[in-house]
Amino acid sequence: MTETTETTETIQTQSTPPDDPYAARRPGSPEIRVALGAVRGLREDLFEDAFAYRPLPHREPDGRFTRRLTGRKRVYATWSRHALVGAGGALAFLASLVEDGGLVGLVCGLLALAPVLLTLVRPAGAFWLSLMSTTLVAAFGSAWSDWPWLPGTFVSHLVVLTVVAIRTRPRTAAWMWLLTLAYGFVAETVFGSNHYYTNVGPMLVLSALVLLAVTVWHIRRQAEEEVTAQQTVTAHERSRRTLLEERTTIARELHDVVAHHMSVVAIQAEAAPYRVENPPPELEKAFATIRENAVAALTELRRVLGVVRAEDYEAPDAPQPTLAELDGLLANVREAGLPVEKAVTGAVRELPQGVELSAYRIVQEALSNTLRHAPGASARVEIGYVLGGLGLRIVNGPPTDPALVKPSPGAGHGITGMRERVTMLNGEMTADPTQDGGYEVTVFLPVPMATADDGAA
Repeated sequence: MTETTETTETIQTQSTPPDDPYAARRPGSPEIRVALGAVRGLREDLFEDAFAYRPLPHREPDGRFTRRLTGRKRVYATWSRHALVGAGGALAFLASLVEDGGLVGLVCGLLALAPVLLTLVRPAGAFWLSLMSTTLVAAFGSAWSDWPWLPGTFVSHLVVLTVVAIRTRPRTAAWMWLLTLAYGFVAETVFGSNHYYTNVGPMLVLSALVLLAVTVWHIRRQAEEEVTAQQTVTAHERSRRTLLEERTTIARELHDVVAHHMSVVAIQAEAAPYRVENPPPELEKAFATIRENAVAALTELRRVLGVVRAEDYEAPDAPQPTLAELDGLLANVREAGLPVEKAVTGAVRELPQGVELSAYRIVQEALSNTLRHAPGASARVEIGYVLGGLGLRIVNGPPTDPALVKPSPGAGHGITGMRERVTMLNGEMTADPTQDGGYEVTVFLPVPMATADDGAA
């Protein structure tokens, strides 16, 4: 019996968290929670800070319509939203003035105009002012055929519902319609016995249609914003993935180049002591240290750069291409249908292997872009050997038939790869369309000048 009691107490203790003092007050029924959530939403939308200052923003000057205007017209166009609201208020004012006339019509017109103008700065408060204005105009107006909305307040309330629904969320539109329904029901059943005609039905139908249209607009706009945000994120991820792919490709190609040089250093350091007769111990120790460091660096290089290799990647059997093999590349491009010319200026000399490889790949990618995006055009490759480095210029003309140009799913990858190679070598690059509709890529790759000591070595 004692064990059963202890077990029951344990279960009760575990079912009620000791750190939740409001657990006993929280409703357990889901229907009650939904109702309380709805009341909380009503309080947040139309009661809390109902008369807070929230001015209507101007239209963007670079919008789809305003950017076509110039001068003062463009400035005035930014006030178009305010002008539309003012026009709705003027219509409500004129309706009241025509219906009653005189001083009464003027007062009723101002009462109908006030809530419309208030939507420009205090949207939630404008809804409550509209209901108050409707009551005052119905009490003092002379047109008793319409109840409870006289012509001026009828127009005013519709405008207020529309503007407030546009400036707030769809949930607020639903609450305003329900409160309008409650207001009309009370006005018709309690105070509408002396009136032959009540316009509660037309108000509810028209307001429902207007608020439904605004809600659909809100949902569509939200969906477009989400799609735009997703496209932005996707484009950013695609650009980042493209950048990583290009860097991986460059690392794969340079792996063999750097590994070759490190291997030569290790071999020369090992063989150097045997080329000198009776070398001092300090020299042998220095060459041994050089060889050990070169072998260690080569091992780490292969380990680190080997990570970027794909599982199915196979190292090429042939050495990486250089500018000496550029004529073969141009011949292949000509066979593919691209007329291309080559011009070389300056004293041709052997450049560092990384520079030669990057220059070759840049020319290759630029000509590939010409074949892909400018069918039928001609191209020209200019190579300039200057004192401070190597200059490249690849320019092509416009396509002979723009209709043959089709969007490529890999558009932009080639430019990204070229920029990565140039950045790696601390170079400069520009890639821009030409005035005649073609495209031009200009690159400068700096190459340090060889000193006299380097030449003697």
